[in-house]
Amino acid sequence: MVRAEIIAVGTEILLGQIVNSNAAFLSKELAALGIFVYHHTVVGDNPERLSEVITSAEKRSDLLIFTGGLGPTQDDITKQVVANHLHKNLVEDTFHLDKITQYFAGSKRVMTENNKLQALVIENSTVLQNDFGFAAGMFFTLSEKSYMLLPGPPSEMKPMFTNYAKPLIQNATGGEVHLESKIMHFFGIGESRLASDLEDLITHQTNPTIATYASDNEVEIRITASASTKEEAENLLSQTEEEILKRDGEFLYGYGDESLADVVIRKLLKGKITIAAAESLTAGLFQAELGGTTGISDILKGGMVTYSTEMKREVLGVSQQVISEHGVVSSECAREMADNIRKICHTKMGISFTGVAGPGGMDGHVAGTVFIGLSVEGFETETYSFVFGRDRNHNRNRAVKQGFQVINQFLTEKMGF
Repeated sequence: MVRAEIIAVGTEILLGQIVNSNAAFLSKELAALGIFVYHHTVVGDNPERLSEVITSAEKRSDLLIFTGGLGPTQDDITKQVVANHLHKNLVEDTFHLDKITQYFAGSKRVMTENNKLQALVIENSTVLQNDFGFAAGMFFTLSEKSYMLLPGPPSEMKPMFTNYAKPLIQNATGGEVHLESKIMHFFGIGESRLASDLEDLITHQTNPTIATYASDNEVEIRITASASTKEEAENLLSQTEEEILKRDGEFLYGYGDESLADVVIRKLLKGKITIAAAESLTAGLFQAELGGTTGISDILKGGMVTYSTEMKREVLGVSQQVISEHGVVSSECAREMADNIRKICHTKMGISFTGVAGPGGMDGHVAGTVFIGLSVEGFETETYSFVFGRDRNHNRNRAVKQGFQVINQFLTEKMGF
């Protein structure tokens, strides 16, 4: 089992000026190669601290991958520090030096001495060609530890890793382990309950491993299996997935990178089910979510944002009797809003949102009270009530996601999608 550590060098990452997207890319690529990434480290442009990081990484990892710090400026320190740490010299790489020289000659610009720094590599290392920049990458093994140095800009790092570094790693590791992962998405169940339902699986996990993550009003489970073949790893994943579904399958809505909105939109498009929305507290967020999908005009026919009581009555047609007897924050109002928007827009489905966004209450309802109506041609109109929290924007976004879940459950249970 090869253990890898990704070390990003750059004070700009620590300051939050850029996001360390390189680490995410490399972790995915390494996982596909059966290499376990146990640590991500970020260190600033400081030689002493970088040297300390290298010492720590060598104690716990077999493969150290550095990104950044290979450029021509004074704060580009990575290869100098790595070389000093390992008592190695830096030598010029002819290919990259010629590339830099030709570039400056062709552009009729003066090449300063510091530009040559990008062509320096650690002696006896395998040089990784930079097809989209000047800084050479490198890979070498010393005392059973492997070191890989990659440029920081993703536009340079990604092709260098894919075209030159990846084959070297495959050869070095022999491809003996296959690591496969599956991501499962759940909505309507909290992380604590999901973890409790799966406690025995998580407590006694060995292979596959199970991890739960809370994110944006939903919960994600990542199952990871390792085996000598891809087929064996996938079989292990399937067995664990089946056990999870036995316990909490009712809350599963999808896999991989697909969001709940993506799942619903795909089903609506497949069934050619037209939809319209009447929104109060969500103020158009639901329709905006739909509108981000190419081809949505085939099913999204229109909608209304009826924020005030007057708009609900005079434009959407909610009856004065409902408003007087039940108020605009009610299941009765949500029912009429859903029915009326479907009829006005001549769609098969109408959905409505009304409630109290917060932070204060209204008409006897606490902040976070939400009513959703779902009107579908040929079916009885249903309403759903929820109480979320006190944070205004959280409640609005949660209501939109809950709306998609209401539709998803209806499509699954009533229409077989």
